[in-house]
Amino acid sequence: MFDIDNWIEIFQTIKKNKLRTFLTGFSIAWGIFMLIVLLAAGNGLKNGVTTNFGNRAKNSMEIWGRSTSMPYKGNPKNRDISFDQKDIDLIQQQCEEVGQMSASVSFSNKASYKFESSNCNFNGVYPSHALISGVEIVGSQGRFINEIDMKERRKVAVINKRLNEVLFKKEDAIGKNILVNQINFTVIGIYEERSWGNNASAYVPFTTAQALFNKGWGIGSIHLTLEGLDTVEKNEAFEKDLRGKLARLHQFDPSDEGAIGIWNMLENYLETMKIFGGINIFILIIGIGTLIAGVVGVSNIMLITVRERTREIGIRKALGASPFSILSSILMESILITSVFGYIGMVAGIALSEGINFLMESSNQGNSESMTLFKDPTVSVSIAVGATVLMIFAGVIAGYFPARKAVKVTAVEAMRAE
Repeated sequence: MFDIDNWIEIFQTIKKNKLRTFLTGFSIAWGIFMLIVLLAAGNGLKNGVTTNFGNRAKNSMEIWGRSTSMPYKGNPKNRDISFDQKDIDLIQQQCEEVGQMSASVSFSNKASYKFESSNCNFNGVYPSHALISGVEIVGSQGRFINEIDMKERRKVAVINKRLNEVLFKKEDAIGKNILVNQINFTVIGIYEERSWGNNASAYVPFTTAQALFNKGWGIGSIHLTLEGLDTVEKNEAFEKDLRGKLARLHQFDPSDEGAIGIWNMLENYLETMKIFGGINIFILIIGIGTLIAGVVGVSNIMLITVRERTREIGIRKALGASPFSILSSILMESILITSVFGYIGMVAGIALSEGINFLMESSNQGNSESMTLFKDPTVSVSIAVGATVLMIFAGVIAGYFPARKAVKVTAVEAMRAE
């Protein structure tokens, strides 16, 4: 029950020792504040680095042919390795870890519309390429390549925002024709991408690009997603196995890393996440250490408070006060200090992280494609509240032991204390 006399006594004790109470409370607030700021900084660094992976699927892999760097079974070195449909069939049939897959053929050419023109990078891809590479259609502006486009070898193109701006200005591009090497391609969609340049590019159906610009044969690179490979070790094993299968197909040494190029984004992503796991543990150790310092401060001030009030406790026991009432009085003081200053530290930490995030978002408006190492440096409110509640609980524990010791002293011994 709420006891007004008990609260008056608590406030009088705090008022009597303002500096001591403030310094103890400051250590609590500082502990919560630093924990939140450190966690927010860790999240900001993690978000910045993961954002730089782009929209591409984190479990993606790209494979392309290069040249052998060593002879093998009578084949000379410097032999070009070129992919074709046999490589697609091999991967689909023998690699159960593979999810989505797309082949690609790339070429550069001039794209023009009316009086405007621009050099453009074209990529002939499968419909699944949108998922693998994170291609996003802008708003409701059209669609991506589909299976019918592939089957019928349609002359259609999905252009990026840059090419749309250059060729069409403010005109609606959907349904219009762009001229590529004297061939008309109908624009069916506009996409946006995260890239470090500002180049004009477009996607066309793989079958169309292969027939018109690659002599009807061959594959430039293979893109795929991987399923179930959740560790770096599993990724390395899969990559070694895949390289061995392709080596047998193309007759090159499996240890010849120059024969084919492999970019394993999932492995890079897992390595990065492992690093951030270590950073988070380091941050938690520092934060918890800071919180422990605050708890020790609470414990010390409660120990001093109990010693100063030993005679008072003895008199109250002699007058019939129950051990529980004395214990609750001391504990309430501990709870009050930790709650008030813990809340102040939590609010200050959240306010600082949100303020920094607001300033960063304001400065990055209109520049969403720029590379960044720090983004959204905030922390979950639930984590902040949880840390504060934990601090309050620790404060109760810190105040409980000196209070428990005080109530065990007999009234006569307490009144004899100086």
